[in-house]
Amino acid sequence: MIYPLVTDLAADGVPVAVTCRVLGFSKQGYYRWRASPVTERDWIDAHLVNAALNIHADDPTFGYRFIADELPEKGIMAGENRVQRLCRDHGIWSVFSKKRGVNRKPGPPVHDDLVERDFTAEAPNELWLTDITEHPTAEGKLYLCAVKDVYSGRIVSHSMDSRMKSSLAVAALEKAVRSRRPAGTVVHSDRGCQFRSRRFVETLRHQGLAGSMGRVGACADNAAMESFFSLLQKNVLDRQRWLTRQELRLAITTWIERTYHRRRRQRRLGKLTSIEYETINRTALTAA
Repeated sequence: MIYPLVTDLAADGVPVAVTCRVLGFSKQGYYRWRASPVTERDWIDAHLVNAALNIHADDPTFGYRFIADELPEKGIMAGENRVQRLCRDHGIWSVFSKKRGVNRKPGPPVHDDLVERDFTAEAPNELWLTDITEHPTAEGKLYLCAVKDVYSGRIVSHSMDSRMKSSLAVAALEKAVRSRRPAGTVVHSDRGCQFRSRRFVETLRHQGLAGSMGRVGACADNAAMESFFSLLQKNVLDRQRWLTRQELRLAITTWIERTYHRRRRQRRLGKLTSIEYETINRTALTAA
C-alpha cells in the first residue's frame, strides 16, 4: 500500500498532485482511499497472508495448522480458524491436501537432470543421491532422509523426524556438508516437494552444490538410492513391529553404521565394504 506515503509527503509540503503523478496513479484513487482507508484488521490480515506465503514457500508440505504453529516465531499471533480462512481464500494448501480441486501432481523441477541415470563417480563427493522414506510405528510414522555418496555407496548422512517437511532434507544435507566438506558436488533427487522447497534450494546454493532432479514417476532416475531403501526395508523395517519412533531410529542408525558400512561387501567395490573402499583409495591417492 503506497497511499500512506502520499499522506506523509503532503505533511512535508509536497503537493498531492505532484506525488501522484510521480508515483503513477490518479489523485481520485488517493482521495477514494482517504475516504475509506484500509482497516487495521485488513492490514494485519495482509501481513499474516504474506507471512503464510513465505512459510509455505519454505516448506510446501505445510497446511494451515503447521503455518499457524510457525506464525508466533514471526511475531504474528492468530487463531487457527483465522489462519485456515485466509489460507483457503488465498489458495495456500499443503501439497498433501485432499481438498477437492487441489492439484496434487508433482511440481516442475527446479534443477536439470545432470545425472541421466549414470550412477558412477570417479572420486568421493562427486555425486550424492538423496531421498526420503517412511515407516510406521505404534506412535506414528518415522521419516528418514538419507544422503548417499555414489563413489563408495556410503551413507554420508541421514536425518529422521516425525514429520516429512523440508527441514528433514535440509538437516541431512547440512550434516553431509559438515562431515565431508565437498566442493561442487552434484546432489541428485526426485521431484519431492522437500527437495523443491526454497530452503533446500537455498542451502544447495549457499554450500556451492549443484542440484539435479529426475523425471516424474521414474524410479530408475534415482535407482541407486531406491536400492539402499530396499535393503533397509528388508533388513530392518520389516523385521518386526516397532513400538516407538526412538526404537526404530536407533535400529536404523545401528544397521547403517555397523552393518551397511562395515560388514556389507559390495561386488562393484571389489567385495570391499564402503568404509574399506574409501580408506584404501584415500591412502592410494595420498601416496600418489
